[in-house]
Amino acid sequence: MSDPKKVAVLVGSLRKESFSLKLAKIAAAEAPTSLSFQFLDFSKLPFFTQDLEPTPPAEWTTFREEVKAADAVLFVTPEYNRSVPGALKNAIDVGSRPYGQSVFNGKPAAVISTSIGGVGGFGSNHHLRQSLAFLNMPTMGQPEAYIGGSGGLFDASGNLINEGTLEFLKNFGTAFATWIGKHSA
Repeated sequence: MSDPKKVAVLVGSLRKESFSLKLAKIAAAEAPTSLSFQFLDFSKLPFFTQDLEPTPPAEWTTFREEVKAADAVLFVTPEYNRSVPGALKNAIDVGSRPYGQSVFNGKPAAVISTSIGGVGGFGSNHHLRQSLAFLNMPTMGQPEAYIGGSGGLFDASGNLINEGTLEFLKNFGTAFATWIGKHSA
């Protein structure tokens, strides 16, 4: 049996009890064992500016190396103002530079978006996909993952209480494993 494919997980919400983080952990736990997940902490990345590139901050270098070591990337994000949170966009910008040296290039990707409302982060999901297309990341199209009503999916201890969402995340993980198998280098 081959080693599991390494999946870097980028969670758009930095809040400790974020619904995105809870969903990402469940998605990782329910995915096939052919995948292993590493949650990357990008909360302390200095904002991207070309001025820092000649001697990049250590946090940039570490983040780039972590993404580079992954076989694929899973993005799990809330929607902020019909887009992705600024911290996630900054992480994408840091990883995509210097120009022509993007650590995301060619890595298979999947997107799960969520919101407390009924639309499930549709805007953030599609806005993120625009960036991923530019980054040359083959991004899984089906099943689409827009998880609405996330505020009511968990009990007081943070456990997922919605069986339909659990089943969906299991199927999503299986589809993502297949996608990675077809699109990894």
